Amino acid sequence: MTIRDLIIVGSGPAGLAAAISAKQQGLDYQVLEKGMLVNTIFHFPANMVFFTTPELLEIGSLPFVTPYEKPTRLEALRYYRRVVDTYDLDIAFGEEVTAVYEEREHPAGSTLLAVECRSNRGVRRVTHARSVVLATGCYDHPNLIGVPGEDLPHVSHYYTDPHAFYRKSVVIVGGKNSAAEAALDLHRAGARVTIVHRHAALGDSVKYWVKPDIENRITEGSITARFNTRVTEIRPTSVVVEREDSRDEIPADGIFLLTGYRSDTSLLARAGVHVMADTCAPEYDPDTFETNVAGLYVAGSLVSGHQSGLIFIENGRSHGESIVAEIVKTLGREGRRVAATES
Repeated sequence: MTIRDLIIVGSGPAGLAAAISAKQQGLDYQVLEKGMLVNTIFHFPANMVFFTTPELLEIGSLPFVTPYEKPTRLEALRYYRRVVDTYDLDIAFGEEVTAVYEEREHPAGSTLLAVECRSNRGVRRVTHARSVVLATGCYDHPNLIGVPGEDLPHVSHYYTDPHAFYRKSVVIVGGKNSAAEAALDLHRAGARVTIVHRHAALGDSVKYWVKPDIENRITEGSITARFNTRVTEIRPTSVVVEREDSRDEIPADGIFLLTGYRSDTSLLARAGVHVMADTCAPEYDPDTFETNVAGLYVAGSLVSGHQSGLIFIENGRSHGESIVAEIVKTLGREGRRVAATES
């Protein structure tokens, strides 16, 4: 039975940063990714511009070069491909991890972690490792609003591109940055946009250069806003909303429920990790990121549970270095630094 030093689940920036550190320290590692490289960033809106500056997206000390003050989604995808090629990282794509559990190693008697995964072609396998890092992010699990019709085909929790909604009525549910940017993008592409938000105003987290733009469009009436309003039902051609004692129906050809995302802690819970009932955040050591299950670590936005807005690439990219340092210490041997291009 082959036993790796480390299995990393997820090839987002946090997972890649952990992989770089593992390679630099001479560990026998592999990254398992159920989708594609930086899968979350790939599914961001096609024309998205990052809020942060390029140097704060860098991992592995590899410069992120761009002529713009704030990089685009396309540039980020190109940059992370270059990271993987530069460090020749070992990544197995199309491998979804379905379970992680402790298993006794024989004849030594030490404890290993078994990682069960299923390929996108249905092949199942089990990999064994002394340590596992879960860096699965949060974007795959939107916050559902729990109303009838949420699963209809014209409803989406992800915004991509406005062209299909030219001269159509679109309802956006949400009041934070994603909702504001989507509303502006759709409006400029010729859609009739209505924002429905349960609070009295847009959120304070809306980007400082986006907020006056969206507020001006609402004030002039080119974008309609229904504040202090909640959705009670989604129908094939409309959205039913309530505000105080009133009830209304808004025509809708397309609906975007941009109400945020959360980390899926079910894999952690099945592995025996203690998960906080209120935040769904896992129990972990803030210095080493090791959970209460020996050898099982968390990195990136997964550490924050439902409060996914607390961890971004900027502050999640450093988790991997701390984790690998602890793993090397636990293995009881000095980390061997290797060249980034060595296989």
